[in-house]
Amino acid sequence: MPWYRQTYWQIIIGMVLGLILGLIAVNLGWGSFVTAWIKPWGTIFINLLKLVAIPMILTSLICGVASLSDLTKLSRIGGKTLGLYILTTAMAVTLGLILVNIAAPGKSMPQSMKDKLNQMYAEKVANSQQTAEKVQGAGPLQPIVDMVPDNIFNSVDDNRNMLQIVFAAILIGISMVLTDKEKREPARVMFESLNEIILQLVELIMKMAPLGVFAQIASIICDLAGDNPAQALDLMKALGFYGLVVIAGLFLHIGIVYSSIVKFLTPIPISRFFQEFRPAQLIAFSTSSSAATLPVTMERVEKGLGVSEEVCSFTLPLGCTVNMDGTALYQAVATVFIAQVLGMDLNLGQQATIVLTATLASIGSAGVPGAGVVMLVIVLQSVHVPVEGIALILGIDRILDMFRTVVNVTGDAAVTCWVAHSEGKLNLPPQEGKKQEQPA
Repeated sequence: MPWYRQTYWQIIIGMVLGLILGLIAVNLGWGSFVTAWIKPWGTIFINLLKLVAIPMILTSLICGVASLSDLTKLSRIGGKTLGLYILTTAMAVTLGLILVNIAAPGKSMPQSMKDKLNQMYAEKVANSQQTAEKVQGAGPLQPIVDMVPDNIFNSVDDNRNMLQIVFAAILIGISMVLTDKEKREPARVMFESLNEIILQLVELIMKMAPLGVFAQIASIICDLAGDNPAQALDLMKALGFYGLVVIAGLFLHIGIVYSSIVKFLTPIPISRFFQEFRPAQLIAFSTSSSAATLPVTMERVEKGLGVSEEVCSFTLPLGCTVNMDGTALYQAVATVFIAQVLGMDLNLGQQATIVLTATLASIGSAGVPGAGVVMLVIVLQSVHVPVEGIALILGIDRILDMFRTVVNVTGDAAVTCWVAHSEGKLNLPPQEGKKQEQPA
């Protein structure tokens, strides 16, 4: 297949063209044109991805659980998946703390810029704090209560209720396993047929990916800068050091933790893993949403990396809701950065609290853009850092959200490949024009 017909190259071209258009629009004052005529195509693309996210989670999880005729096998796979998800998240937080303490980006911001940012984002800070107070005001078991829906149709109505969908799908799948084979067979065939139809729908939606990514990138640049490139430049200079620390941590986490999982725990060559998974990473970058990227993630892991549907239909939807390594790393860096800006020194005990709180908070983060900011309030309050400091980072958060979403979905894929290999459910397909690669 020629390179220009490969999906990830088309997406890359769309990103580059979107970047060029965004910069031209900012400098020539075309922001309103981009908002009116270009941005809607990006919105349509994201809406299409969200359209299939909930049905895919529901059908794929039910099929995945129902195919595990032995419930002991289900608990074994679930234990492996959750265990490695939590471990990699704790490692991400620790890495973020090490980098931000060494680089100390918060000590370089001038006071005038702090005051300006506080004024610009005062309203957003208040909204985030109010939402976080509702979360904290609930009882210790409220997250478990919230996980169990009282009406499955209400849960399906909102992509933020992803964990409720996961819970309901697993429960339905277990019930199918416990039902007599003859009676459950029609339901199994129905869900498998629906799942195949949804996968075909994903392939159709991906035809629009280059256009959708082009529109997203162009509109993001215009939204950040408006018609004043000088303002955007000032903000980027002030926050650039902080952003570089976050991005460096995210790349190191991928390069060290995820690459080690793939290299040492699976037979998949690292280069092959990233080559096959690149389209999902690009979609994650442009949408900033693990949930919206999930259909592409599942398609790439199953067809590109050879993970059985039985495994990926369970581990990936679960990872979309509980595995947020990029979000956790960002929360650690952001908390210490804000403390440094405000002249606060966090001791070892407080930073240990950040590791625990950020790990737990990232598990509860919705796989949608901006959810990490709300959870950051909880992390800040756990070490008594004023939540008003969030105003210092909101200007660059949209960009960092794109990078940390890439980390989140890459972690889902790496862990899934290991679980599949450990269960004998990994069959790496041959590359076009090459012989089948043999496991090491």
